[in-house]
Amino acid sequence: MSTGRFRSGGRDKCRLHMVTWNVATAEPPEDVTSLLQLDVQPPTDLYVIGLQEVNAAPVRFISDLLAEDSWSHVFMDTLAPRGFVKVTSVRMQGLLLLVFAKQIHLPYIRNIQTTYTRTGIFGYWGNKGGVSTRFSFYGHMVCFLNCHLAAHMNYALQRVDEFEYILEAQDFDITDTPHVLDHKVVFWFGDLNFRIADHGLHFLRSSINSGRLNLLWDKDQLITMKKKEPFLQEFEEGPLNFKPTYKFDRNSDTYDTSGKKRKPAWTDRILWRIKPKTPPSEDDDEKASTSTDDGQDEYPLLVTQDKYTSDMSYGVSDHKPVIATFSLELRKFFDTPLVHITPVGVWSADQDALLNYTVQEDFMSSTWDWIGLYKVGFKSATDYETFVWVREKELPETNEVIQISVDKDEIPLLSGQYILGYYSTNMQSIIGLSANFQILESKRAVMEGLVPDSINGLNK
Repeated sequence: MSTGRFRSGGRDKCRLHMVTWNVATAEPPEDVTSLLQLDVQPPTDLYVIGLQEVNAAPVRFISDLLAEDSWSHVFMDTLAPRGFVKVTSVRMQGLLLLVFAKQIHLPYIRNIQTTYTRTGIFGYWGNKGGVSTRFSFYGHMVCFLNCHLAAHMNYALQRVDEFEYILEAQDFDITDTPHVLDHKVVFWFGDLNFRIADHGLHFLRSSINSGRLNLLWDKDQLITMKKKEPFLQEFEEGPLNFKPTYKFDRNSDTYDTSGKKRKPAWTDRILWRIKPKTPPSEDDDEKASTSTDDGQDEYPLLVTQDKYTSDMSYGVSDHKPVIATFSLELRKFFDTPLVHITPVGVWSADQDALLNYTVQEDFMSSTWDWIGLYKVGFKSATDYETFVWVREKELPETNEVIQISVDKDEIPLLSGQYILGYYSTNMQSIIGLSANFQILESKRAVMEGLVPDSINGLNK
Protein backbone atom coordinates (compact mmCIF):
# COMPACT_ATOMS: atom_id res chain seq x y z
CA MET A 1 0.00 0.00 0.00
CA SER A 2 1.33 3.41 -0.88
CA THR A 3 1.71 5.92 1.90
CA GLY A 4 -0.61 8.17 -0.07
CA ARG A 5 -3.44 5.67 0.07
CA PHE A 6 -2.72 4.84 3.70
CA ARG A 7 -2.58 8.47 4.74
CA SER A 8 -2.57 9.74 8.32
CA GLY A 9 -5.62 11.54 9.65
CA GLY A 10 -9.17 10.66 8.67
CA ARG A 11 -10.08 7.18 7.58
CA ASP A 12 -7.53 4.86 6.00
CA LYS A 13 -8.09 1.63 4.13
CA CYS A 14 -5.99 -1.48 3.93
CA ARG A 15 -6.63 -4.77 2.20
CA LEU A 16 -6.51 -8.15 3.96
CA HIS A 17 -6.19 -11.39 1.98
CA MET A 18 -7.00 -14.60 3.87
CA VAL A 19 -6.60 -18.24 2.87
CA THR A 20 -7.71 -21.41 4.62
CA TRP A 21 -6.74 -24.79 3.20
CA ASN A 22 -6.68 -28.34 4.49
CA VAL A 23 -3.64 -29.58 2.57
CA ALA A 24 -4.09 -33.26 3.55
CA THR A 25 -0.35 -33.79 4.27
CA ALA A 26 0.53 -32.88 0.65
CA GLU A 27 3.64 -30.96 -0.32
CA PRO A 28 2.93 -27.45 -1.64
CA PRO A 29 2.45 -26.76 -5.34
CA GLU A 30 5.29 -24.92 -7.04
CA ASP A 31 3.12 -21.93 -7.92
CA VAL A 32 0.87 -20.21 -5.36
CA THR A 33 0.38 -16.95 -7.27
CA SER A 34 -3.27 -17.73 -8.06
CA LEU A 35 -3.94 -18.51 -4.40
CA LEU A 36 -2.44 -15.19 -3.30
CA GLN A 37 -3.89 -13.11 -6.18
CA LEU A 38 -0.65 -11.17 -6.29
CA ASP A 39 -1.56 -8.69 -9.02
CA VAL A 40 -4.98 -7.67 -7.71
CA GLN A 41 -5.89 -4.00 -7.39
CA PRO A 42 -5.93 -2.35 -4.94
CA PRO A 43 -2.85 -4.20 -3.73
CA THR A 44 -2.88 -6.36 -0.61
CA ASP A 45 -1.43 -5.11 2.69
CA LEU A 46 -1.78 -8.19 4.92
CA TYR A 47 -1.80 -11.89 4.08
CA VAL A 48 -3.11 -14.36 6.67
CA ILE A 49 -2.80 -18.02 5.71
CA GLY A 50 -4.24 -20.86 7.80
CA LEU A 51 -3.39 -24.44 6.88
CA GLN A 52 -4.60 -27.71 8.34
CA GLU A 53 -3.10 -31.20 8.06
CA VAL A 54 0.38 -30.00 7.21
CA ASN A 55 2.51 -33.15 7.22
CA ALA A 56 3.09 -33.81 10.92
CA ALA A 57 4.60 -37.30 10.93
CA PRO A 58 7.07 -37.39 13.86
CA VAL A 59 10.24 -37.27 11.74
CA ARG A 60 8.85 -34.52 9.50
CA PHE A 61 7.53 -32.50 12.43
CA ILE A 62 10.85 -32.57 14.26
CA SER A 63 12.69 -31.48 11.11
CA ASP A 64 10.21 -28.61 10.68
CA LEU A 65 10.96 -27.43 14.21
CA LEU A 66 14.61 -27.11 13.24
CA ALA A 67 13.88 -25.32 9.96
CA GLU A 68 10.88 -23.74 8.27
CA ASP A 69 8.38 -26.22 6.83
CA SER A 70 7.96 -26.48 3.06
CA TRP A 71 4.66 -24.56 3.06
CA SER A 72 6.18 -21.61 4.94
CA HIS A 73 9.08 -21.65 2.49
CA VAL A 74 6.91 -21.45 -0.61
CA PHE A 75 4.88 -18.54 0.77
CA MET A 76 7.96 -16.65 1.98
CA ASP A 77 9.80 -17.24 -1.31
CA THR A 78 6.78 -15.94 -3.25
CA LEU A 79 5.94 -12.93 -1.10
CA ALA A 80 9.38 -11.62 -0.02
CA PRO A 81 10.39 -10.41 -3.52
CA ARG A 82 7.17 -8.38 -3.54
CA GLY A 83 8.01 -6.59 -0.30
CA PHE A 84 6.10 -8.78 2.17
CA VAL A 85 7.72 -9.89 5.42
CA LYS A 86 6.57 -12.78 7.60
CA VAL A 87 5.35 -11.06 10.75
CA THR A 88 4.68 -14.19 12.80
CA SER A 89 3.74 -17.85 12.58
CA VAL A 90 2.47 -20.52 14.95
CA ARG A 91 2.45 -24.29 14.45
CA MET A 92 0.72 -27.07 16.36
CA GLN A 93 1.35 -30.36 14.63
CA GLY A 94 -0.71 -30.16 11.42
CA LEU A 95 -2.10 -26.68 12.12
CA LEU A 96 -0.09 -23.75 10.75
CA LEU A 97 -0.89 -20.03 10.79
CA LEU A 98 1.21 -17.48 8.87
CA VAL A 99 0.92 -13.68 8.82
CA PHE A 100 2.69 -11.51 6.22
CA ALA A 101 2.66 -7.71 5.99
CA LYS A 102 3.87 -5.17 3.48
CA GLN A 103 7.17 -3.85 4.79
CA ILE A 104 5.80 -0.31 5.25
CA HIS A 105 3.41 -1.59 7.96
CA LEU A 106 5.96 -3.44 10.10
CA PRO A 107 6.63 -0.66 12.66
CA TYR A 108 2.88 -0.41 13.33
CA ILE A 109 2.30 -4.12 14.05
CA ARG A 110 3.09 -4.50 17.73
CA ASN A 111 2.59 -6.75 20.75
CA ILE A 112 2.48 -9.96 18.75
CA GLN A 113 1.54 -13.07 20.70
CA THR A 114 0.61 -16.58 19.62
CA THR A 115 -0.96 -19.54 21.37
CA TYR A 116 -2.57 -22.90 20.63
CA THR A 117 -5.14 -25.29 22.08
CA ARG A 118 -5.37 -29.03 21.53
CA THR A 119 -8.76 -30.75 21.33
CA GLY A 120 -8.19 -33.96 19.32
CA ILE A 121 -7.81 -37.34 21.06
CA PHE A 122 -8.41 -35.81 24.50
CA GLY A 123 -5.91 -33.08 23.72
CA TYR A 124 -3.13 -35.53 22.92
CA TRP A 125 -0.83 -34.96 19.91
CA GLY A 126 -2.76 -31.91 18.73
CA ASN A 127 -4.35 -33.41 15.62
CA LYS A 128 -7.33 -31.10 16.18
CA GLY A 129 -7.69 -27.74 17.90
CA GLY A 130 -6.82 -24.11 17.23
CA VAL A 131 -3.77 -21.89 16.75
CA SER A 132 -4.02 -18.13 17.01
CA THR A 133 -2.06 -14.93 16.80
CA ARG A 134 -2.98 -11.50 18.05
CA PHE A 135 -1.38 -8.11 17.53
CA SER A 136 -2.01 -4.40 17.49
CA PHE A 137 -2.38 -3.00 13.95
CA TYR A 138 -2.01 0.80 14.08
CA GLY A 139 -3.38 0.51 17.63
CA HIS A 140 -6.37 -1.70 16.72
CA MET A 141 -6.41 -5.08 18.52
CA VAL A 142 -6.97 -7.93 16.05
CA CYS A 143 -6.89 -11.70 16.49
CA PHE A 144 -6.73 -14.53 13.94
CA LEU A 145 -7.83 -18.03 14.98
CA ASN A 146 -7.20 -21.02 12.70
CA CYS A 147 -9.13 -24.14 13.77
CA HIS A 148 -9.43 -27.78 12.76
CA LEU A 149 -12.51 -29.18 14.46
CA ALA A 150 -13.93 -32.70 14.88
CA ALA A 151 -14.83 -34.54 11.67
CA HIS A 152 -17.91 -36.56 10.56
CA MET A 153 -21.56 -35.71 10.04
CA ASN A 154 -22.86 -36.47 13.53
CA TYR A 155 -20.50 -34.23 15.50
CA ALA A 156 -21.92 -30.77 14.79
CA LEU A 157 -22.60 -30.11 18.47
CA GLN A 158 -19.14 -31.34 19.43
CA ARG A 159 -17.63 -28.89 16.90
CA VAL A 160 -19.45 -26.02 18.59
CA ASP A 161 -18.31 -27.26 22.01
CA GLU A 162 -14.71 -27.49 20.76
CA PHE A 163 -14.81 -23.95 19.43
CA GLU A 164 -16.26 -22.67 22.70
CA TYR A 165 -13.55 -24.55 24.62
CA ILE A 166 -10.81 -23.03 22.43
CA LEU A 167 -12.20 -19.53 23.06
CA GLU A 168 -12.23 -20.16 26.82
CA ALA A 169 -8.81 -21.87 26.95
CA GLN A 170 -6.77 -19.39 24.92
CA ASP A 171 -5.35 -16.40 26.75
CA PHE A 172 -2.74 -13.74 26.08
CA ASP A 173 -0.39 -11.85 28.36
CA ILE A 174 -1.99 -8.52 27.42
CA THR A 175 -3.99 -6.56 30.00
CA ASP A 176 -6.57 -5.08 27.61
CA THR A 177 -7.14 -8.21 25.51
CA PRO A 178 -6.45 -11.34 27.60
CA HIS A 179 -8.92 -13.47 25.61
CA VAL A 180 -9.76 -13.95 21.94
CA LEU A 181 -13.16 -12.23 22.14
CA ASP A 182 -11.68 -9.15 23.83
CA HIS A 183 -10.15 -8.06 20.51
CA LYS A 184 -11.78 -5.42 18.37
CA VAL A 185 -11.87 -7.81 15.40
CA VAL A 186 -11.58 -11.60 15.43
CA PHE A 187 -11.21 -13.71 12.29
CA TRP A 188 -12.23 -17.36 12.81
CA PHE A 189 -11.37 -19.72 10.00
CA GLY A 190 -10.10 -23.18 9.12
CA ASP A 191 -11.40 -26.67 8.44
CA LEU A 192 -14.38 -26.28 10.74
CA ASN A 193 -15.75 -29.58 9.40
CA PHE A 194 -19.43 -28.60 9.42
CA ARG A 195 -21.41 -30.73 6.95
CA ILE A 196 -24.64 -30.52 4.96
CA ALA A 197 -27.22 -32.53 6.91
CA ASP A 198 -30.24 -34.57 5.73
CA HIS A 199 -29.84 -34.21 1.96
CA GLY A 200 -28.87 -37.33 0.03
CA LEU A 201 -25.79 -37.59 -2.16
CA HIS A 202 -27.76 -37.38 -5.42
CA PHE A 203 -29.60 -34.20 -4.39
CA LEU A 204 -26.36 -32.63 -3.18
CA ARG A 205 -24.51 -33.30 -6.41
CA SER A 206 -27.37 -32.25 -8.69
CA SER A 207 -27.81 -28.99 -6.76
CA ILE A 208 -24.08 -28.29 -7.08
CA ASN A 209 -23.92 -29.20 -10.77
CA SER A 210 -26.92 -27.00 -11.59
CA GLY A 211 -25.51 -24.08 -9.61
CA ARG A 212 -28.42 -24.05 -7.16
CA LEU A 213 -26.22 -23.84 -4.09
CA ASN A 214 -28.87 -21.88 -2.20
CA LEU A 215 -30.91 -25.10 -1.90
CA LEU A 216 -28.24 -26.45 0.44
CA TRP A 217 -27.73 -23.49 2.75
CA ASP A 218 -30.58 -24.23 5.17
CA LYS A 219 -29.07 -27.66 5.90
CA ASP A 220 -25.52 -26.41 6.37
CA GLN A 221 -24.69 -27.27 9.98
CA LEU A 222 -22.81 -24.05 10.74
CA ILE A 223 -25.67 -21.91 9.44
CA THR A 224 -28.20 -23.89 11.50
CA MET A 225 -26.01 -23.89 14.61
CA LYS A 226 -25.62 -20.12 14.38
CA LYS A 227 -29.38 -19.81 14.76
CA LYS A 228 -29.24 -21.78 18.04
CA GLU A 229 -26.03 -20.48 19.63
CA PRO A 230 -25.97 -16.77 20.62
CA PHE A 231 -22.15 -16.57 20.74
CA LEU A 232 -21.97 -17.87 17.16
CA GLN A 233 -24.44 -15.21 16.02
CA GLU A 234 -21.80 -12.56 16.73
CA PHE A 235 -19.71 -14.00 13.86
CA GLU A 236 -20.47 -12.88 10.33
CA GLU A 237 -19.93 -14.86 7.14
CA GLY A 238 -20.41 -14.03 3.49
CA PRO A 239 -22.78 -16.07 1.29
CA LEU A 240 -21.61 -19.54 0.23
CA ASN A 241 -21.68 -18.78 -3.48
CA PHE A 242 -18.89 -21.24 -4.26
CA LYS A 243 -19.00 -25.02 -4.55
CA PRO A 244 -18.46 -27.09 -1.40
CA THR A 245 -14.70 -27.48 -1.00
CA TYR A 246 -14.68 -31.08 0.35
CA LYS A 247 -14.20 -33.88 -0.66
CA PHE A 248 -12.47 -34.18 -4.05
CA ASP A 249 -10.43 -36.83 -5.77
CA ARG A 250 -6.90 -35.49 -5.75
CA ASN A 251 -5.71 -33.62 -8.83
CA SER A 252 -9.26 -33.28 -10.13
CA ASP A 253 -12.48 -31.29 -9.86
CA THR A 254 -14.45 -34.49 -9.24
CA TYR A 255 -16.11 -35.11 -5.90
CA ASP A 256 -15.13 -38.27 -4.02
CA THR A 257 -15.45 -41.39 -6.18
CA SER A 258 -13.87 -43.72 -3.60
CA GLY A 259 -15.84 -46.43 -1.87
CA LYS A 260 -16.71 -44.03 0.97
CA LYS A 261 -18.27 -41.48 -1.42
CA ARG A 262 -18.16 -38.68 1.14
CA LYS A 263 -20.91 -36.11 0.73
CA PRO A 264 -19.70 -32.69 -0.47
CA ALA A 265 -19.61 -30.05 2.28
CA TRP A 266 -18.47 -26.51 3.02
CA THR A 267 -16.00 -27.66 5.65
CA ASP A 268 -13.57 -24.80 4.99
CA ARG A 269 -14.81 -21.41 6.20
CA ILE A 270 -13.77 -17.85 7.06
CA LEU A 271 -15.85 -15.79 9.50
CA TRP A 272 -15.27 -12.56 11.41
CA ARG A 273 -16.58 -10.81 14.50
CA ILE A 274 -16.57 -7.13 15.42
CA LYS A 275 -16.50 -6.65 19.18
CA PRO A 276 -20.08 -5.79 20.20
CA LYS A 277 -20.76 -2.38 21.67
CA THR A 278 -20.93 -2.42 25.44
CA PRO A 279 -24.62 -2.48 26.49
CA PRO A 280 -25.91 0.39 28.62
CA SER A 281 -26.04 -0.12 32.38
CA GLU A 282 -29.38 -0.75 34.06
CA ASP A 283 -29.24 2.78 35.51
CA ASP A 284 -29.00 4.28 32.03
CA ASP A 285 -32.46 4.81 30.55
CA GLU A 286 -31.06 6.16 27.31
CA LYS A 287 -30.24 3.43 24.81
CA ALA A 288 -26.57 3.46 23.81
CA SER A 289 -26.22 4.24 20.12
CA THR A 290 -22.43 4.13 20.07
CA SER A 291 -19.87 1.82 21.56
CA THR A 292 -18.45 2.69 24.96
CA ASP A 293 -15.45 0.51 24.24
CA ASP A 294 -12.41 2.72 24.90
CA GLY A 295 -11.39 4.47 21.70
CA GLN A 296 -13.92 2.65 19.52
CA ASP A 297 -15.85 5.78 18.58
CA GLU A 298 -12.87 8.06 18.09
CA TYR A 299 -10.85 5.32 16.36
CA PRO A 300 -13.35 3.14 14.50
CA LEU A 301 -12.52 0.02 12.53
CA LEU A 302 -14.92 -1.11 9.80
CA VAL A 303 -14.62 -4.50 8.11
CA THR A 304 -16.09 -5.13 4.66
CA GLN A 305 -15.77 -8.46 2.89
CA ASP A 306 -14.94 -7.94 -0.78
CA LYS A 307 -14.62 -11.56 -1.89
CA TYR A 308 -15.43 -15.04 -0.55
CA THR A 309 -14.63 -17.87 -2.90
CA SER A 310 -12.61 -21.02 -3.51
CA ASP A 311 -9.76 -21.69 -5.92
CA MET A 312 -10.59 -24.82 -7.88
CA SER A 313 -7.27 -24.83 -9.74
CA TYR A 314 -5.36 -26.58 -6.94
CA GLY A 315 -5.56 -30.36 -6.71
CA VAL A 316 -2.80 -31.49 -4.34
CA SER A 317 -5.35 -32.00 -1.55
CA ASP A 318 -8.84 -33.49 -1.27
CA HIS A 319 -9.94 -30.00 -0.13
CA LYS A 320 -9.97 -26.86 -2.26
CA PRO A 321 -8.55 -23.69 -0.69
CA VAL A 322 -10.96 -20.94 0.36
CA ILE A 323 -10.06 -17.27 -0.11
CA ALA A 324 -11.60 -14.20 1.48
CA THR A 325 -10.54 -10.59 0.97
CA PHE A 326 -11.50 -7.73 3.24
CA SER A 327 -11.25 -3.96 3.31
CA LEU A 328 -10.29 -2.68 6.74
CA GLU A 329 -11.31 0.95 7.07
CA LEU A 330 -9.75 2.48 10.14
CA ARG A 331 -8.43 5.55 11.83
CA LYS A 332 -4.91 5.00 13.11
CA PHE A 333 -4.12 5.51 16.78
CA PHE A 334 -0.55 6.43 15.77
CA ASP A 335 1.58 6.80 12.64
CA THR A 336 5.07 7.36 14.06
CA PRO A 337 7.52 4.47 14.61
CA LEU A 338 8.69 3.95 18.20
CA VAL A 339 12.32 3.98 17.05
CA HIS A 340 14.06 6.02 14.35
CA ILE A 341 17.15 4.40 12.76
CA THR A 342 19.65 5.72 10.22
CA PRO A 343 22.93 4.43 8.82
CA VAL A 344 25.80 6.92 9.24
CA GLY A 345 28.14 7.67 6.34
CA VAL A 346 29.27 5.15 3.75
CA TRP A 347 28.94 1.44 4.48
CA SER A 348 31.31 -1.19 3.09
CA ALA A 349 33.17 -4.17 4.50
CA ASP A 350 36.45 -2.23 4.26
CA GLN A 351 35.75 -0.37 7.51
CA ASP A 352 33.57 -0.53 10.59
CA ALA A 353 30.20 1.11 10.03
CA LEU A 354 28.05 3.31 12.24
CA LEU A 355 24.32 3.61 12.82
CA ASN A 356 22.23 5.95 14.94
CA TYR A 357 18.96 5.15 16.63
CA THR A 358 16.57 7.26 18.67
CA VAL A 359 13.67 6.13 20.84
CA GLN A 360 10.87 8.46 19.78
CA GLU A 361 8.28 7.31 22.30
CA ASP A 362 8.65 5.49 25.59
CA PHE A 363 8.03 1.73 25.40
CA MET A 364 9.10 -1.34 27.37
CA SER A 365 12.51 -1.76 25.78
CA SER A 366 15.02 -4.41 26.76
CA THR A 367 18.76 -4.92 26.58
CA TRP A 368 17.84 -8.02 24.57
CA ASP A 369 16.50 -5.80 21.77
CA TRP A 370 18.64 -5.79 18.63
CA ILE A 371 19.08 -3.99 15.34
CA GLY A 372 19.32 -6.20 12.28
CA LEU A 373 20.90 -5.49 8.90
CA TYR A 374 18.51 -6.83 6.26
CA LYS A 375 18.86 -7.19 2.54
CA VAL A 376 15.93 -5.50 0.78
CA GLY A 377 13.41 -8.27 0.13
CA PHE A 378 14.07 -10.04 3.46
CA LYS A 379 11.64 -12.75 4.52
CA SER A 380 11.27 -12.39 8.29
CA ALA A 381 12.70 -10.62 11.35
CA THR A 382 15.31 -13.37 11.73
CA ASP A 383 16.39 -13.18 8.06
CA TYR A 384 19.20 -10.72 8.81
CA GLU A 385 22.74 -10.53 7.43
CA THR A 386 24.03 -9.55 10.85
CA PHE A 387 22.76 -7.81 13.99
CA VAL A 388 23.99 -5.72 16.91
CA TRP A 389 22.58 -5.55 20.41
CA VAL A 390 21.20 -2.23 21.53
CA ARG A 391 23.03 -0.45 24.33
CA GLU A 392 23.95 -3.12 26.85
CA LYS A 393 23.71 -1.22 30.14
CA GLU A 394 21.17 1.47 30.90
CA LEU A 395 18.28 1.88 28.47
CA PRO A 396 18.18 5.07 26.36
CA GLU A 397 16.17 8.15 27.18
CA THR A 398 13.47 9.34 24.79
CA ASN A 399 14.96 11.37 21.90
CA GLU A 400 18.52 10.51 22.96
CA VAL A 401 20.68 9.73 19.91
CA ILE A 402 22.55 6.44 20.40
CA GLN A 403 25.40 5.49 18.08
CA ILE A 404 26.45 1.86 17.57
CA SER A 405 29.36 0.46 15.61
CA VAL A 406 29.02 -2.54 13.28
CA ASP A 407 32.17 -4.63 12.84
CA LYS A 408 33.44 -4.57 9.23
CA ASP A 409 33.81 -8.36 9.30
CA GLU A 410 30.02 -8.63 9.72
CA ILE A 411 29.20 -6.38 6.75
CA PRO A 412 28.46 -8.02 3.35
CA LEU A 413 31.38 -7.90 0.93
CA LEU A 414 29.29 -7.32 -2.19
CA SER A 415 27.23 -4.25 -2.99
CA GLY A 416 23.48 -4.24 -2.53
CA GLN A 417 20.42 -2.49 -1.13
CA TYR A 418 19.91 -2.93 2.61
CA ILE A 419 17.73 -1.72 5.45
CA LEU A 420 18.14 -1.55 9.24
CA GLY A 421 15.40 -2.78 11.57
CA TYR A 422 15.00 -2.45 15.36
CA TYR A 423 13.51 -5.65 16.87
CA SER A 424 11.69 -5.41 20.20
CA THR A 425 11.94 -8.61 22.21
CA ASN A 426 8.96 -7.69 24.38
CA MET A 427 6.72 -6.82 21.43
CA GLN A 428 8.06 -9.67 19.25
CA SER A 429 8.15 -7.33 16.29
CA ILE A 430 10.22 -4.87 14.27
CA ILE A 431 9.24 -1.44 15.58
CA GLY A 432 11.53 0.78 13.51
CA LEU A 433 13.00 0.65 10.00
CA SER A 434 15.56 2.85 8.29
CA ALA A 435 15.24 3.99 4.70
CA ASN A 436 16.83 1.68 2.12
CA PHE A 437 20.54 2.38 1.65
CA GLN A 438 23.41 1.10 -0.48
CA ILE A 439 26.31 -0.97 0.86
CA LEU A 440 29.27 -0.51 -1.47
CA GLU A 441 31.31 -3.34 -2.90
CA SER A 442 34.45 -3.80 -0.78
CA LYS A 443 38.05 -4.14 -1.91
CA ARG A 444 38.10 -7.41 0.00
CA ALA A 445 35.46 -8.80 -2.37
CA VAL A 446 37.95 -8.59 -5.27
CA MET A 447 40.80 -9.95 -3.15
CA GLU A 448 38.73 -12.94 -2.10
CA GLY A 449 37.68 -13.64 -5.69
CA LEU A 450 34.01 -12.88 -5.18
CA VAL A 451 33.99 -10.49 -8.18
CA PRO A 452 36.17 -10.62 -11.30
CA ASP A 453 39.19 -8.31 -11.53
CA SER A 454 38.17 -7.33 -15.02
CA ILE A 455 34.97 -7.16 -16.97
CA ASN A 456 35.07 -7.63 -20.77
CA GLY A 457 38.86 -7.45 -20.60
CA LEU A 458 38.86 -4.06 -18.88
CA ASN A 459 40.37 -3.61 -15.44
CA LYS A 460 37.84 -2.66 -12.79
